[in-house]
Amino acid sequence: MSTQSDPADRAGAFRTKSIEQSIRDTEEPEHALRKSLSGLDLTVFGVGVIIGTGIFVLTGAVAKENAGPATAIAFVVAGVVCGLAALCYAEFASTVPVAGSAYTFSYASLGELPAWIIGWDLVLEFALGTAVVAVGWSGYLRSLMDNIGWHLPAALSGTNDVTGFGFDLLAFLLVLALTCILVLGMKLSARVTSIVVIIKVAVVLVVIVAGSFFITASNYNPFIPPPVRSEGGSGIQEPLVQMMFGYAPTNFGVMGIFTAASVVFFAFIGFDVVATAAEETKLPQRDMPRGILGSLFICTALYVAVSIVVTGMQNYRDLSIDAPLADAFKATGHPWYAGFISFGAVIGLTTVCMILLLGQTRVFFAMSRDGLLPRFFSRTHPRFRTPYRATILLGCVIAVIAGLTNIQELAALVNIGTLFAFVLVAIGVIVLRRTRPDLPRAFRTPLVPWLPIASVAASLWLMLNLPTETWVRFGIWMLLGVAVYYLYSRKHSRIRHTDAPPTGDRPS
Repeated sequence: MSTQSDPADRAGAFRTKSIEQSIRDTEEPEHALRKSLSGLDLTVFGVGVIIGTGIFVLTGAVAKENAGPATAIAFVVAGVVCGLAALCYAEFASTVPVAGSAYTFSYASLGELPAWIIGWDLVLEFALGTAVVAVGWSGYLRSLMDNIGWHLPAALSGTNDVTGFGFDLLAFLLVLALTCILVLGMKLSARVTSIVVIIKVAVVLVVIVAGSFFITASNYNPFIPPPVRSEGGSGIQEPLVQMMFGYAPTNFGVMGIFTAASVVFFAFIGFDVVATAAEETKLPQRDMPRGILGSLFICTALYVAVSIVVTGMQNYRDLSIDAPLADAFKATGHPWYAGFISFGAVIGLTTVCMILLLGQTRVFFAMSRDGLLPRFFSRTHPRFRTPYRATILLGCVIAVIAGLTNIQELAALVNIGTLFAFVLVAIGVIVLRRTRPDLPRAFRTPLVPWLPIASVAASLWLMLNLPTETWVRFGIWMLLGVAVYYLYSRKHSRIRHTDAPPTGDRPS
């Protein structure tokens, strides 16, 4: 008796959920999402979430500290790393058009426990990402309000460095407003995103075109500055690669370009969120690859153009850290653009916050539908066909986090979580090619297994360049997730209750 159950229990943690069953689950009326998105909608979502503070802040900061004018090359390198992961995501998202992104892909290829781990990871990634972006949006908006003489009380302007207490009212209200939009439907979310992305891209293009008239060629000399050894932090603050092997990253020079790439990579975070909307796409086999790869290409081109302009307007040594683009225009005698850029940042961060929240709710919804989280949250709204229960819960929790917490130090967890997802998705492509070679694939990742292996290696290298402290925090969160899995999720998993795939839970 025990000899029959024990192997099942051991295999259960790595039991895969068939793709056919995943697709059948999406057809249950109580747990079905409305298919309303096109390839253009997906591309807009991708551009909307990728272009944020990175293009307004990170570009100049990296040029000043890591690569100089060669920051443009660093963006290309980072874009290639993301492109490797994007090709893997495109195959999965078009083959398994089910909500949940890397969680769903891992369930189909690696098994339940790896899927739970990546789902738990994505819950943290998207929650912290949404809160961090909301806090950044609040800061830009307060700056604009100050320019016209409107001032919020200090107690409602975020946590205070002196007292350590405060409430960020604007960040709190933003997350609640975006929660309402997501509850009302994906098509409304897509329309709002489209309008905001048009404004945001227009601002970026104006900055590129206007800034090109103020470029001084001598600022590009040298294009690749001489190398300088980086301090890399000390103790738990130093990169893990430095603690393990004694290697310290180099700023400037050829190797400085790769150091810069490990930093600017995080400006691309978000394209994977497009994959979470696969189930709500009309023609996912055709449109998911277009949305993922198209948005990544557009944003890479914009990042490269902005980095070329800002390092041409002002010598990289003189660029400011907090507002390099705005201050570069001030240095050329055009301060009016500073307010214009702040306006673009406020507009841009709105869509970043909304799409990260969208990704969070879809992963949570998919895990709930599989029974790994309470099934209560997998019900969709009878009219809007959105996962309204999960959206409302997560929106309220994240709004409170954004309002009460200064979580800038936790932002690195978003980065390591994304890279970890990249690794599992790339491995999943290789595994599924071997276990299900017969599976129809509308898009096929080229050069398998070599391209996914290259994606894993590139992601791991960037992870090793993150502070050791980030690894410790990430490890604690993962251990907590494993405990939750064995205490709750394993017992309630739908595919564990029968040897045959379930046909769907019906509400009592």
